[in-house]
Amino acid sequence: MKFLDQAKVYVRSGDGGAGSVSFRREKFIEMGGPDGGDGGKGGDIWIEAVDGLNTLIDYRYQQHFKASTGGHGMGRLRAGANSPDITLKVPAGTQVFEEDNETMVADLAKVGDRFRIAKGGNGGFGNAYFKSSTNRAPRNANPGQEGEERWIWLRLKLIADAGLLGLPNAGKSTLLAAVSAAKPKIADYPFTTLHPQLGVVRVGTQSFVLADIPGLIEGAHEGHGLGTRFLGHVERCAVLLHLVDVTSEDPVKDYRIIRKELKAYSPQLAEKTEVIAFNKSDLLPPEDIEAKLKDFKKRVRKQPIVISGATTKGVPEAMKKLLEIIGSSRSSARTEDAPGVSTEEWRP
Repeated sequence: MKFLDQAKVYVRSGDGGAGSVSFRREKFIEMGGPDGGDGGKGGDIWIEAVDGLNTLIDYRYQQHFKASTGGHGMGRLRAGANSPDITLKVPAGTQVFEEDNETMVADLAKVGDRFRIAKGGNGGFGNAYFKSSTNRAPRNANPGQEGEERWIWLRLKLIADAGLLGLPNAGKSTLLAAVSAAKPKIADYPFTTLHPQLGVVRVGTQSFVLADIPGLIEGAHEGHGLGTRFLGHVERCAVLLHLVDVTSEDPVKDYRIIRKELKAYSPQLAEKTEVIAFNKSDLLPPEDIEAKLKDFKKRVRKQPIVISGATTKGVPEAMKKLLEIIGSSRSSARTEDAPGVSTEEWRP
């Protein structure tokens, strides 16, 4: 299945049905009076996050969704039927934007979230509605209200606990394949990963979701390479694993390139908890790695961990560290969501 994380969709809710102008005419019943029924309501357009979907590929083949018009009113006080609603099913983590692709309308972060994107028009009143003590035979009825129409953008941000960052060929796909059952494309040339990949990492009895996004290059925020289009998939992550190729001539420069692109894309993303890892440690002697570690710590003032995705050296320890950060993030999120939970000390 092709991965599609952005789609433009046209939606139009249904018009309301028209009210009816009718009079009761039966034998032996004089002056039966008005009996025109009301029109039915037009269908709404809803968007709902459901389980079992992980891409917006369905909206590549159908981009127009129109609800039907409500039923028209009829004589004998018969009201028109309400038109059925239309529900657009999307993966959890989908955001809805206006046509400008900047104004957010809704954020469907978890399964079951629903949002009405277009409201159907109300049905018009039949002439029976207008009967009064002074107007015994109204001959007017209301037409139904028009529905709403708009173009919207659907943008998917994957729900992952940890995200992999790094320059092309930093070993992200190799690491993902080593720690999970995912099978990303692995090759010795850059940009082998063209779409985000997800893998479930198991550490003992616990697990978390790790996301691998295509590599960034210098100037990605200006559209160079694949740009920053896929960075949105790690915005929801609790921690970022920044892979640096230890065989590079200047690991500090590589690290700062990615940090610069993160800050240019989103200051909030750049402030996320980060774990730095020197990857491909199996390709250099220990003394060279130690020298690069000292230089990195001196210039960046951060201590990377040394791993090898190919031989899995140091990988279990790195996954445990990620799980610890994710666990603390989950517990704090549960505390914030729990109703009635107070951190203040109780006093009589």
